[in-house]
Amino acid sequence: MITPYFVDNFWGDKNNGFDVLYHNMKHGQISSKELTDFIRERSVIEEAYARSMTKLAKTAGNFSQLGTFAPVWELFKGSTEKLAMCHMELVRKLQELIKDVHKYVDEQAKAHKKTKEEVASTLEAVQNIQSTGQALQKSKENYNTKTVEQERLRKEGATQRDVDKAGIKAKKATETYKSYVEKYAYAKSDFELKMKETAQKFQDIEESHVLHMKDIIQSYSQSVDETHVQIGEVHNEFVRNVENTSVESLIQKLAESKGTGKERPGPIEFEECNAAIATEGAKPRRRKPFGIPGRRKDKDTDSTESTEAESNAANGAPPGYYGAIDIQNANVPRVDDEGFCIRPESIGNDAKENSFYSSSDSEDEEEPRKFHVEIKPVQANNGTDQNRATIDELKASIGNIVLSPPTSGQMRRNQSSDELAKARAPASYELSNNDLLSLDPLGPFLTAASSQPVASSAAPNRPTTPLTSGVLVPPPRPSSRPKLPTGKLGGINEIARPFSPPKAPGASPPPAAPLARAESSSSLSSNASLSATNTPTVGTSRGPSPVTLASQDALPIAVAFTESVNAYFKGADPAKCIVKITGDMTLSFPSGIIKVFTGNPSPAVLTFKLKNAGRLEQILPNQQLLFSDPSQGDSESRDFWFNMQALTAYLRKISEQNPAASYYNVDILKYQVQSDGIRSTPLNLAVYWKCTPGSTDLRVDYRYNPDAMTTPGPLGTPQILVPVDGGVTSMQSLPVALWNAEQNKCLWKLSDISEKSENEGAGSLRAKFELSNGPSNPSTLAVQFMSEGSTLSGVDMELQGSGYRLSLSKKRFATGRYMADF
Repeated sequence: MITPYFVDNFWGDKNNGFDVLYHNMKHGQISSKELTDFIRERSVIEEAYARSMTKLAKTAGNFSQLGTFAPVWELFKGSTEKLAMCHMELVRKLQELIKDVHKYVDEQAKAHKKTKEEVASTLEAVQNIQSTGQALQKSKENYNTKTVEQERLRKEGATQRDVDKAGIKAKKATETYKSYVEKYAYAKSDFELKMKETAQKFQDIEESHVLHMKDIIQSYSQSVDETHVQIGEVHNEFVRNVENTSVESLIQKLAESKGTGKERPGPIEFEECNAAIATEGAKPRRRKPFGIPGRRKDKDTDSTESTEAESNAANGAPPGYYGAIDIQNANVPRVDDEGFCIRPESIGNDAKENSFYSSSDSEDEEEPRKFHVEIKPVQANNGTDQNRATIDELKASIGNIVLSPPTSGQMRRNQSSDELAKARAPASYELSNNDLLSLDPLGPFLTAASSQPVASSAAPNRPTTPLTSGVLVPPPRPSSRPKLPTGKLGGINEIARPFSPPKAPGASPPPAAPLARAESSSSLSSNASLSATNTPTVGTSRGPSPVTLASQDALPIAVAFTESVNAYFKGADPAKCIVKITGDMTLSFPSGIIKVFTGNPSPAVLTFKLKNAGRLEQILPNQQLLFSDPSQGDSESRDFWFNMQALTAYLRKISEQNPAASYYNVDILKYQVQSDGIRSTPLNLAVYWKCTPGSTDLRVDYRYNPDAMTTPGPLGTPQILVPVDGGVTSMQSLPVALWNAEQNKCLWKLSDISEKSENEGAGSLRAKFELSNGPSNPSTLAVQFMSEGSTLSGVDMELQGSGYRLSLSKKRFATGRYMADF
């Protein structure tokens, strides 16, 4: 029986022992999963090693089998193959062990869930004694105050009435104080009884957990040890085989297998030459002075031997590969006076079939060969449409993006215009690389009166939701339009706008209204720059109070939810709208909390519930600081708790880097929100172009969509930027837009858009451009806006347990890559 360490060591004034023991039990699941990962990684390493050894064995088998050393390579091959088998056997054992660990993890999760239900009453007892203790402390302070007040009035000679009044208050405070003393005594008794039982239960769970983990480790060690024994046996066998392979045996084996015979050559005597016989046997023949290339059938036999040697050398064959030619017995062809071979009148079929040359070589070379060559023309380039990505390619290009892991660094803000211009690639308005998020149609836009650019910060690569389409109708068109003094903006006014959500049955259409008014400012304010609106953080708020904190107080923290909506509208078809919404959750801690954490060896565990998480399709917590148990939550919420040691160390580190800060921000988690195509976009868009050689007509329809937001709010500082090429000489627009001749871009800056705006937030932007080098190419326009006080996901945070309070909660969303194409 192990000493009840848990029962004796988890008490204290703050009564936080229960939280520590409970979360320590949850850490057991993390340890089990991490052990599984370790064994799996070892299995992968062993399998890779076994494959490499198998490859090495094949290499040894392919080494040269010539020479005296050749038999030794067989020893290497066999030994290496056996080593590979040993490691593969270890892989099999580890895979079986992983199955056992998985089974244990499932059983452990069930046991923890059952324990959580069993210790619920202990948790209530902990909360009861904590709340009763706080109330007791306050009643005691009130009692002391009232008693001192009564005694002061009596000594100072106050009226009897005042003394009596003070006495009544003191008596009431005394009774309250006594009642809380009694309540605390009862709560203490109940707490001690249940805490004792629960502490022992937690210890039993940990004992069982550690024993089971040790059994797993023992099985793992045994498997590795058995493999080492097998490897040792294979190695010893290899050493014995090498020792048994003597030098004499190798030389003897080579002599027996490669020997050329035991009979030595006999003596040769001198023979005199018979000149008469030698002269009679020789026949006169002329050698041709030169040969004509390509006439292989007319070669004389004199050149056959040398030709054969050259051909064999060219083909990599050794001399004599096709056999030597008997010059004396060969048929010598006839030659003419110039040395050319005289072709025989007929060649038999057998000669053709048995000829060394191929059939193509034996054809009549005097007949010219005919070749049929077909050159296919290059396909005509039908404008720029071939360079544009189709909507299916766009979906495929961003369909598999995943959330990026959280990083400790933060994006720089308030960059200068030069830095933004350098960091941005040249604007390209065609989606040639099928990457929606890499396109930067905004580019640096410099107005006539300001050099500040409209910056577009890059949105993180994260996955998008499969899109759904719906039946959508256009926004109501105003019955009348203001007319321009010169030149009407015509040509595309009668096109229907098929993107706005349908109205409820019986609802009357909104009244006709003029176009949205644009701001008159000629420059972009820093508050409207995309670099600031795309990635807002809690650091821009006042944060929690940085005042000195007492260890017994509830510690204040703040939270911020920041979301980014990325959208791509293709023409006026709502089914082709691609949407991706991502978010970040950040906590802010006052600087005084660091002293509380460092002064308490076991601070209260910070636990929170992520609420309204049903629309989140992916959650990526900060694994260095945060723990989570998905099995304990439901479809709409998820519980998280901090690694308090890691959190304390991290806060201490950043405080050392910036000791003057009043509070510190910590990135907690990132998430992706499920999207429903165009229905998830706060501002719906449709673009129409009419391009002629002399002019370009442009119309941009937009409509506010409150259904995309959990709490509809205004879209602040909306701006729309459109590049126009073709040599623009003049521009007319409604409402008034800004034109940058250097960048060839048109910018509309609108007032806030909401349901309270004219025409319920629906409107049109129109412009007519006169060209000197038309026609223009329809380009991709970019939009930016932001909204404070709401998110698109509706996700929220709720603190769990005692010890902490939420002092501030901020929510906002802004555009990332928000674009529309023709």
